[in-house]
Amino acid sequence: MVGRWELTTNVFVTLALASAACYGAADFLGGIASKRAPTVVIACVAQLAGLVLLALALPLLPSGSPLRSDYLWGAASGVAGGAGVALLYRALAVGTMSIVAPTTAVCAAAVSVLVALALGERPGALAGVGIVLAALAIVLLSRGDADVDRESIDEGSKGNSGIALALTSGVAVGLFFLCLARTSEDAGIWPLIAGRSVSVPIFVIMAVMSRRTFRLERGTARTAVGCGTLDMLANALYLVATRDGPLSLVATLASLYPASTVLLARATLGERLSRSQTLGVVCALAAVVLIVRSS
Repeated sequence: MVGRWELTTNVFVTLALASAACYGAADFLGGIASKRAPTVVIACVAQLAGLVLLALALPLLPSGSPLRSDYLWGAASGVAGGAGVALLYRALAVGTMSIVAPTTAVCAAAVSVLVALALGERPGALAGVGIVLAALAIVLLSRGDADVDRESIDEGSKGNSGIALALTSGVAVGLFFLCLARTSEDAGIWPLIAGRSVSVPIFVIMAVMSRRTFRLERGTARTAVGCGTLDMLANALYLVATRDGPLSLVATLASLYPASTVLLARATLGERLSRSQTLGVVCALAAVVLIVRSS
């Protein structure tokens, strides 16, 4: 077991960090698109785009041998992930991206790590410090500029609803991480297909019942498709990472996705990176180093 850990540490760390980068970019695009069109429609288009991507990639990937439990865990991940994504996109649309994304992430990481520890994982002293630093990094990343914070307070109930949505989304995302991690190594990407096969019809029904139109402007549609593509790529990277590394570490690294969301928001929307957020990036890097050295 120790030898396998040493052989695959760089692999699962790289995959988990790559999934974090893709998750963050997908969330950024989802938040942008949700400002222009109903959240349920954006989530539906994004989820469908991810399912199409899986269908196109399936012939190019090794065939898996999924168990019945893999399909069930995949379906559960589709429900949890779909709910988490919809709530997150709405929170990103009504709140400040650099606050909403980290709030969701720290909840997701907490749920995953606590359950992993309850199931018997013992990541070791260095990795434990890395997990704590990663949690601190997420919290620091959520602390925006003082002027931005005052503006958020002035917005009153709108800001509060964004945080409430972010907290609920974080729990759902944490459950999504757990469900995928429970699938077997031989399942291939079938759990992801099962998940999207459940989530897409749910979003379609929700959109129809709310009488939302699926007619989107071309730019908004491209943004939603890009969001779904990146989100599915992140899911695939995370799924493979959980098969090479312990859940407590993989989920922690994947939950660092607010870094890319914050940086993209700064680069394109002019949201300022505060001293706390800069320190958060430093803590995130230190956490990665400690987790790597823990092997």
